[in-house]
Amino acid sequence: MAATDTPPPAPSLPSFEAEAQTRAARRNRLLTLPALLIIGIFGVLPLLIILVYSFLEAGPYGGVVWNFSTEAYVNFLFQADIFSDKLTFAPAYLLIYLRSFLFAVATTLVCLILGFPTAYFMATRPPRQRNLWVLLITIPFWSNLLVRTLAIMFIIRDEGLINSILMGMGVIDHPITMLYTNFAVLLGLLYAFLPFMVLPLYASLEKLDFRLVEAAYDLYATRWRVLWRVIVPASLPGIVAGCLLVFIPTLGAYVTPLILGGGTHLMIGDLIAQQFGSGRNWPLGSSQALILMAVVLIALFVYVRNTTGRTPHG
Repeated sequence: MAATDTPPPAPSLPSFEAEAQTRAARRNRLLTLPALLIIGIFGVLPLLIILVYSFLEAGPYGGVVWNFSTEAYVNFLFQADIFSDKLTFAPAYLLIYLRSFLFAVATTLVCLILGFPTAYFMATRPPRQRNLWVLLITIPFWSNLLVRTLAIMFIIRDEGLINSILMGMGVIDHPITMLYTNFAVLLGLLYAFLPFMVLPLYASLEKLDFRLVEAAYDLYATRWRVLWRVIVPASLPGIVAGCLLVFIPTLGAYVTPLILGGGTHLMIGDLIAQQFGSGRNWPLGSSQALILMAVVLIALFVYVRNTTGRTPHG
């Protein structure tokens, strides 16, 4: 009897797993392709254009002249004399960056101080009431930021609601000047970005196991000790997320300082817009935008490097 051919060996289980993983990876890449295209077209491509523009010469009536130049970065720190072309240090732009940084830090701190107890109050409500409180926090997002900023302007101006009430009650004889001041800008930034602090904090505090709080009280911990040793460490991811969501947009705020600051309390967003508008210096505006982005990226890199892998100690 002729010998029969032996059947080919069946594929092993690891080969099936490797093939399945390859198909899953290919499917995931296809699923993420639309998002990557949108990010590339509307995110990366404009940044590349700004990067190229920052190394070109400014056109006489706006636009750019396609000649390589680093003048935009030099003009950020120095100003040339019109007669001798001698460069002198000009800190005007640095002062605007410093003002923007101080406004961003102050806004973030005040939002954290006001947002943490608000989020804690929301997280400790009965489950049926929490959605209502979240709805109330998100109501400002239903209207445009410009409309909300104008509403604040009408409230704090000399003939506004606050001064009218105080003068009607006889508390003051003359209106208090609040509009076009640092206070007005800070108030507008707080109103615009406070929900960005409350919502991440609420998301973290809602997941907190309050049995830990009860256990801390059973061990005779004071309220402050419970706050700093139990609640704050548990809500740290929400604190970090809220601070980033407030600090970064505040640095580039445009509408609020323009309207409530009256053009006399410029921030980085207004400065960059002026270069592309009335200044007609597109390379300088591009360089200022890139410098801002570089500063933010460096700060985030330093923060992530110093906090990754660390856990709060009791």
